[in-house]
Amino acid sequence: MQPVTNLFSYPRYWAECYGTAPFLPMSRAEMDKLGWDSCDIVLVTGDAYVDHPSFGMAVIGRMLESQGFRVGIIAQPDWSSKDDFMRLGKPNLFYGVTAGNMDSMINRYTSDKKLRHDDAYTPGDVGGKRPDRATLVYTQRCKEAYKEVPVVIGGIEASLRRIAHYDYWSETIRRSILLDAKADILIYGNAERPLIEVAHRIAGGETIDTMQDIRGTAVIRKEPLPGWRGVDSSKLDQIGRIDPIPNPYMEGAPCADDEGTAPMEQEAKPVLVQPPKQKPWELTYVKLPAFERVKEDKVLYAHASRILHHETNPGCARALSQAHGDRIIWVNPPAFPLETDEMDGVFGLPYQRVPHPAYGNAKIPAYDMIKTSVNIMRGCFGGCSFCSITEHEGRIIQSRSEESILKEIEEIRDKVPGFTGVISDLGGPTANMYKLRCKSPKAEQTCRRASCVWPTICPHMDTDHTPTINLYRKARDLKGIKKILIASGVRYDIAVEDPRYIKELAKYHVGGYLKIAPEHTEEGPLSKMMKPGMGSYYSFKELFDKYSKEAGKQQYLIPYFISAHPGTTDEDMVNMALWIKANRFKLDQVQNFYPSPLANATTMYYTEKNPLNKVSRQGGDVFVVKGERRRRLHKALLRYHDPAGWPMIREALLEMGKGHLIGNGPDCLVPPEGRGEAKAERSRNKGLKPALTRHSNLVHQRGNGAGNKAARSEAGAGNASAASKHGGKAGNGKPVGSELKLGKGNGKSAALGEGKGKPAGKPAHKGKTPTRAGSAKPGAKPATQGGKPAAKGNGAKRPAR
Repeated sequence: MQPVTNLFSYPRYWAECYGTAPFLPMSRAEMDKLGWDSCDIVLVTGDAYVDHPSFGMAVIGRMLESQGFRVGIIAQPDWSSKDDFMRLGKPNLFYGVTAGNMDSMINRYTSDKKLRHDDAYTPGDVGGKRPDRATLVYTQRCKEAYKEVPVVIGGIEASLRRIAHYDYWSETIRRSILLDAKADILIYGNAERPLIEVAHRIAGGETIDTMQDIRGTAVIRKEPLPGWRGVDSSKLDQIGRIDPIPNPYMEGAPCADDEGTAPMEQEAKPVLVQPPKQKPWELTYVKLPAFERVKEDKVLYAHASRILHHETNPGCARALSQAHGDRIIWVNPPAFPLETDEMDGVFGLPYQRVPHPAYGNAKIPAYDMIKTSVNIMRGCFGGCSFCSITEHEGRIIQSRSEESILKEIEEIRDKVPGFTGVISDLGGPTANMYKLRCKSPKAEQTCRRASCVWPTICPHMDTDHTPTINLYRKARDLKGIKKILIASGVRYDIAVEDPRYIKELAKYHVGGYLKIAPEHTEEGPLSKMMKPGMGSYYSFKELFDKYSKEAGKQQYLIPYFISAHPGTTDEDMVNMALWIKANRFKLDQVQNFYPSPLANATTMYYTEKNPLNKVSRQGGDVFVVKGERRRRLHKALLRYHDPAGWPMIREALLEMGKGHLIGNGPDCLVPPEGRGEAKAERSRNKGLKPALTRHSNLVHQRGNGAGNKAARSEAGAGNASAASKHGGKAGNGKPVGSELKLGKGNGKSAALGEGKGKPAGKPAHKGKTPTRAGSAKPGAKPATQGGKPAAKGNGAKRPAR
């Protein structure tokens, strides 16, 4: 999977003579100081401009600048007219448009479609500074400003809307955003490689019409590209005829047995040199069901979704073609992932690592969260169905070198105002996938599995955490660095394959609390999420507790859970609530499943079919919780301790025939109805303490320590500035000051809110299965944790893992 051209090997554009700008200009006055008469490229974004590698527009802007282009930024423009889009003048080459690090709809609305009033990517955390469907609105204003200037769209919002998609907010199937926005070309995924090629080719005098086959792009066409052969998958029948793809797990055919045979003398013959045989996926496209058909037929929509997710491996993906009326959306195969030297080059660009001076002293919560964190890799091979990372970043891990990462840590130490010596995170979409890739290059190139770790870990997947352990040790040894914390979510099913990593983590890199994401406790929902069973969680917890004890620390796991995910029944939620109660968690601010465009789980939500298997009209149905009341019930069950949800829970338990769970006994989930509900609530929660999470303020954290002085100190330092690491990649989560949502950059794209909490003491399970709704017995004693106080957790929307 080697690209034809390295990112930094293009000839520089003539404007490189102007040198590097301190900040990319946001006004004519700044352009004048730089001596510019015009911008070659103008970037329009829905985020404030922070010159930091966790913010997508900063990465793209600095990358284009490194190629010699003069780049200006219009951040959070007034979209009521075209005037603000003309403030830097007419771009010489093109406009680049993005909604920002987050999908503008997820940024603006909760999973219950309620309006948010904050925005962590805006100075002062003020909401409403970008329009709904910002990519569409910005593009149209750019076209109004200068009709003849090409518009290139990208970012998480455009990436997840490249073909016909289900729109949760309008509950309709919408066309590709290319058609609605009237943009010239769409770049999906991490944009560096395709965008640099587009920029140089436009600078060389080409038009978009001659750039129809660039990897990682989508364009509007009248017909497929000349010379490409099609595979018709517009129906539910078997996919059209195509040569079989080689078995990715066959390292070579067995040798023939030549015993007893003497080699024959061969007559000399001329050697005929032939070009290499074309791979079956090369110059091949898959014809998806047309927009008009998937709009009317949910089964065909699920089928189209399944095909798209099978075509995500850059090594063997085919192009996609989907008709929209008399035109087609042509989606080229994904761009090749960046090599290590290219990743180092991108993160080594001259970022100022602070917001643009135009914002003065205004606080930008997203920046405050990530300013002392480091993104060490991209991509995720977990493939969770609710997460958008695969659709945006891909599942091949792209890692930086140790030297590059250590250099960035030193820059944080030397440049970031108020740095205390604590690095809040070394991570990415997942904490522990650094340099983990397929051990077989052949398998990596041809594999079409949606996940490398589900339902089991692929035998070809490397799970050796030695590179990560070595990186942690070298980072700790840097002068002026007091602590390295890990705030990105740990993929615990991989971690248990290398206990050395868990030991290193528990001993040196946990500030009292560690995030992990079981997401659910029941097999039904977990199978639809593509998440491991609870056995992996228990194995990880056992090792984590063991190594924490050896280090003389009392530390806790903070699990995340999702309510109302497709495949989750009411009984599943009751069982999970009982597990949470037995393990003495107390969850706050939990959020229901959020259907983000193109995710597999969103397809399940809309179609009630399972695209993880072959889609048919008979069978494969998925139970889906819809409607405000049912979704509120699932949310209430996660917060069983909250009296506000007790009436709804009681009614549901009675309907389910589980009235024995209503009462004041230790096996009961909620108390009976009565005037003493408030008193009962105080009694039931006696001894529970709030969990320390990165959403808690410092005073709250220090007042509710982790069990010893050292742990309290670490928790205070770590949670004060823990990072979500996903800034400019997949539109990641929304940080402190509001709640985390879908987003992606270094990290996780889809925003499924979960509840999280902190247990106290030893695990309740002790090898035993927690009491379940269907097996509760009157008088049975609940699982406890040695009488030690349990903790309260804060649920939050946070980047998908």
